[in-house]
Amino acid sequence: MTSPDHALNRATAAPSAPALTDRFGRPLRDLRISVTDRCNFRCRYCMPREVFGPNFAFLPRDEILTFEEITRLARIFAAHGVRKLRLTGGEPTLRAELPKLVAQLHGIPGVEIAMTTNGSLLRTLAAPLAKAGLNRVTVSLDSLDDAVFRSMNDVNFPVALVVEGIDAATAAGLRPLKVNTVVKRGVNDHTVVELARFVRDRGHILRFIEYMDVGTTNGWRMDDVVRGTEIVERIDAALPLEPVEPSYHGEVAKRWRYRDGSGEIGVITSVTQPFCGDCTRARLSAEGSLYTCLFAAQGTDLRALLRSGPEDDAIAGALRTVWTARDDRYSELRAAGTPNLHRVEMSYIGG
Repeated sequence: MTSPDHALNRATAAPSAPALTDRFGRPLRDLRISVTDRCNFRCRYCMPREVFGPNFAFLPRDEILTFEEITRLARIFAAHGVRKLRLTGGEPTLRAELPKLVAQLHGIPGVEIAMTTNGSLLRTLAAPLAKAGLNRVTVSLDSLDDAVFRSMNDVNFPVALVVEGIDAATAAGLRPLKVNTVVKRGVNDHTVVELARFVRDRGHILRFIEYMDVGTTNGWRMDDVVRGTEIVERIDAALPLEPVEPSYHGEVAKRWRYRDGSGEIGVITSVTQPFCGDCTRARLSAEGSLYTCLFAAQGTDLRALLRSGPEDDAIAGALRTVWTARDDRYSELRAAGTPNLHRVEMSYIGG
């Protein structure tokens, strides 16, 4: 007998609907799917322990979308233009039986499946995830300095185990592998060159991210931001760089390659050089709310629709209504309203 999961994996995508665009003409291309709200780290820029401590009420299991619900929504999004699904959290590898979800999503034609993880469990999960159909992985790694890394994750987790996870992902064929680094002044900015050497020597791609005001819990201050221009200047002084053209319209990172041809880095300047005008991303929370901006505080409840029993057309109609009404420009408005924030264009480094 054919199991429901196997039938799901063989199912074809729904007929493609007309491409969705929002009020600024931005298409829907990327969907971030949070598979859990839990994380085993307490990084201060994301989930500080003062807020997410022992008494914090995480979502009960029955309020989190099931794998079948996630896959059904992903299929509807794919029919409306989404071409990349990115699994996130919290920490996505904490979700039990995650390879099973990846296998289900792998049955949706025409989509790439990526995952962003802190790497803490990749040593054992990289191979099963790759076998299930995961295409790429991005590992968050804020420093190679063990003391700095332990301090930033605030659970005393050693950097060596994340490095083992990176190596396991590479061995499993999850390439190109990207490393994301949030840079905070006075915390880990002095370690960026060492990290750049490490990632380059392993043949991976490094993305530096300006410290952002995600949510309202990380005590964000502009003084803590290390501008993308400064990051590039620091790397260039040790490892000469030259700019690279974007690989596609709407690419988030500004790209730079090493002049000796040994690889590249990127900088994501969402604070000093917002890219709202090219944003093609939607976010699905663990409990099934659709957000049209990373910084949005209000979402649209798709879980209630799913569980009330409507056909896919009704859910697709809700998606069309939300996206065509989208007018988010949070980062651009934040930049315009932040005192002393002078947006400096990336100049040609190195002459």
